[in-house]
Formats: sequence, structure tokens, C-alpha cells
Amino acid sequence: MKTAIKEISPQIIKAFVEQLNGRVIVPSDGNYDETREVYNAMIDKRPGLFAMCENADDVMAAVNFGRVNNLLVAIRGGGHNGAGLGLCTDGLVIDLSGIKFVDVDTSNNTVKVGGGNIWNEVDQVTHEFGLAIPSGMISTTGVGGLTLGGGIGYLTRKYGLTIDNLLEAEMVLADGKFVTVNAKENTDLFWAIRGGGGNFGVVTSFKFQAHPVKMIMGGPTLWPIEKVEEVMSWYNGFIQNVSEDLNGFIATMIIPESPFPEHLHNKMFCGIVWCYVGNPDKFDQIFKPVLDQNPVFAHVGEMPYPALQTLFDELLPKGLQWYWRADFFNELGPEVRAQHLKFGSKIPTSLSQMHLYPISGAASRVGADETPWAYRDAKYAGVYVGVDPDPANASKITDWCKDYYNALHPFSAGGAYSNFMMEEGEDRVKASYKHNYERLVKIKRVYDPENLFRVNQNIKV
Repeated sequence: MKTAIKEISPQIIKAFVEQLNGRVIVPSDGNYDETREVYNAMIDKRPGLFAMCENADDVMAAVNFGRVNNLLVAIRGGGHNGAGLGLCTDGLVIDLSGIKFVDVDTSNNTVKVGGGNIWNEVDQVTHEFGLAIPSGMISTTGVGGLTLGGGIGYLTRKYGLTIDNLLEAEMVLADGKFVTVNAKENTDLFWAIRGGGGNFGVVTSFKFQAHPVKMIMGGPTLWPIEKVEEVMSWYNGFIQNVSEDLNGFIATMIIPESPFPEHLHNKMFCGIVWCYVGNPDKFDQIFKPVLDQNPVFAHVGEMPYPALQTLFDELLPKGLQWYWRADFFNELGPEVRAQHLKFGSKIPTSLSQMHLYPISGAASRVGADETPWAYRDAKYAGVYVGVDPDPANASKITDWCKDYYNALHPFSAGGAYSNFMMEEGEDRVKASYKHNYERLVKIKRVYDPENLFRVNQNIKV
């Protein structure tokens, strides 16, 4: 049984506060409700204390405080987790938002990033050097959560997952020790954090390999939702074989009123959002098969890479209601395509959508046991997201996601990308790590035998 913050004596809390460079926030503070807000407004947890850390020393003090006082501990980076796993009720939140820096080394194109950074802060700096780190699809996502879960995005086919580009991390373990992990130091931990989530410690810095990406060709193509089966069938053959310079995720969605033309507004479509990082002179030839499919809308052109990363930020700001379900898929057969037509034709709210992200190319060439991310042989990471600003629609978007998931899960590979999961239970976590789960358990027993770091997609010891 965990201890609640309110059960700890004021003297002990005062002594902890005096150790910190950062501040603490408690329920009686005027900024408490603002502080406990996260990206998903469906999450309503009330922590007992926020430790707003400013450096690794603060994190070490907070971890020790949590462990010694038998507290429930959550780690918050960007606060983007769909299940709200950066918060916990009555316990301690170790908030990393004060640990931010982006240091670029142009001698080897590496980038060191703070554990509290979000991706748009990183992209802005790396873009100045003509570089990019493979990340996700929304620039407001935290670096830590996305990386520790795997990191699938626009550059996956060309340069792999985010974890495939992680060279080193500095982290605080459950016993309060500060360690460096890389291919030569603490190699078991280095393996575990590349997809194993926040189960093994609090990462205060990441060092990444960046790549020469500055201007890209990007943007959406759209087809009427009635053509989703035909488009998916074509897309499945195309995206698995086209040059790795081209990536595109497929979606069922409702077109918003901005920035699209009026005749498309509030209608359901099958869409593909593209990103091409190769020689611009070869783009027209590579992209011709897409245009041959006669999209009703095609707005693909040259833009800075961060412009693509921020394309959906304004549509999906903090404070909306979210519900997620996800699966990996090995194929998009007739039964799968039929379900996408069915559920893509009855999207419940204007922001709800389905995405399928390809895992071909560089990401698929990493061995299935080289990192905890076990589904290297899957072709797609699928996700269904119910989204709406109105809490009254929470059940509507949740039911649509669950029904979509239940219809397609029998055709899935079995597990899901952990960053797309809600709190779905131990069996679901095991299925998502597959053959790597037992190795993660063994490492967890060494570094966190009491399961201090349990507010996550938890590896049970």
C-alpha cells in the first residue's frame, strides 16, 4: 500500500523542499489546477505534490524522497501521454519541464537534449544546422515519452525509429544513483530504455544521431471515404516498395475548415500525409504513382521539415478529450480494408481519426531483439483516436475507438505501439513486448526491484 503525500509530516516535506533548486506545487497552491493539466483533458488526476525539477540533482532528490516515503511516483516530461501516465493521484509527480537544453555538435551531427524538452524546441535548433532527429507526428510531444516508447514518425522509413538514433542517455535510477548508459556503459539499461518506456529510471538527457534533413516535400492527398478500400490496397503495395526517401501515413478522417478548401470541409476522406527527404529532382518521378490514383485533393510541395512536424499542432492543441486504441498489422487484406470503410464512414466527431504508420525501410532492418520494440516485422502501427473538445462527447469517441479496435484486433499482429496505448492491463503490455518481455523483467528486477517506477506501461517484477 502506497503512502499519500498528506500522510507525510510537514517537517519531512520541508526538508525535501530545501534540497531542491526547483519549486514544489501542492493542492493548496493557486497554480495547482493549471499544473496538473495534461494534453488529454479526459485525464483528471490529483497528485499530492509536484517536484518541478531543474537539474539532475533535483531528480535524484525527488526519486529518493519518493522511495524512502513509499510514495506512488509518476514522471512527467511533455505531458502528452494518452493514458495520463505522467500523473498519479495522491502521489509524487517528478516534473522534468525545467530540464531543457538543445546542444548540437556539428563535428558528428549529434544532439544532446534535456529530459524535459518537447520536440518543437529540438526541431527549431537542429533545423538551423540542416539537421533533424527522427521523432513523431506532433511537435508538442515530449522528447522523453516518445523516445522511451520507440518513436515512429515521418522519418521512420529513411532513418528508423527515434530509439534507433539514440546514442546515449543520462538517468537517475530507483536507488537515486545517476548513471550514463550507452553501447559501452550499462549496456543492459541502454537496451531496455530503447522501447521499454519509463520502467527503469528517470532520463535527464538524451544524445541522438541527427541526419541531414532541412527542406522536404510534404503534405496531404485525399480521396473520398468510399474509395478507402481501393486506396489502401494500392497503398499497401506502394509504400512497402517505393524509395525509402518517401514516407506517408494513411488515415480516415474528417477534413477541418482550416487550412483546406471550403468544398472539402466537414466531409469524410481517406487521406495520406507524405514526407519526401530525397533529391528534389527525382520527386516527380517517385510521386507520379500517387497522382495516378487521382486524388481529389493534392497539396504536396517544398517546406521546411519543422513545418510538416507542426502541421497538425493547431488542430490538436492541449485540452481536448482523447481516447486511444492501437494495434500492429502485418497486412491490409480485404477484411481489414472493409472495416476501415465501415468505421471510417462513421467517424463520430470532426477531430477523431485513424492512422496507419508504415514500419518498412530502415526501421524494419533492426533485429526484433536488438531493442525491446518487438514488432520490427510488422508492416504498420495502427491507431484509432477519438478526439473532441466537449466532455459530453467522451463516451461517443470512446465507444467508436473501442468498436473500431474490436473489429480489427482479430486481424492484428497481437500487440500495439506502447505510446498509443491507454491503461489496458498486464496482458496487453506483455503482448506488445512479445518475446522481449522476460528480458525486460530481468533488467527491471536488477534496477527497480520494488517497482518504484510503475506509473507507465508497466513491466511487472
